[in-house]
Amino acid sequence: MDKALTYSVVERKDPASPEVQGKFYAQAQARGEAGIRELSQRIQQMCTVTRADVMAVLTALEDVVSDCLANGEIVRLGELCSLRVSLSGSGTTTKEEYHTGLIEKKRILFTGGTTLKNMLGTLKYERVEQKPKKEESPQP
Repeated sequence: MDKALTYSVVERKDPASPEVQGKFYAQAQARGEAGIRELSQRIQQMCTVTRADVMAVLTALEDVVSDCLANGEIVRLGELCSLRVSLSGSGTTTKEEYHTGLIEKKRILFTGGTTLKNMLGTLKYERVEQKPKKEESPQP
């Protein structure tokens, strides 16, 4: 079976004009998840190391990446991607007035590298029905 990214077609309305007919767009549909165990099994099949060894390295990678980002470093994972911390919040009129309480949002910025950009250039698509939204259960 060829690899293909599944998508469905969904209507999106302009929040500023909810009475106007929306337009239809593609929305990627996940087929599932690949957690650290799944990744380690797949990597084991491509290498000469055991799944346990791969798990150990991936688990250590989580810790090292977290430490590097907390230290203000940009993390470059080869041709895969780079990660860095970004801050946003309120500003002040002078440098002296600024304090860390004004930082309102912190997030990790992910930038795809050559490997991921090349993958995007070769994507194939398969249209599927939109996944039903999970119904909220009534609160007792």
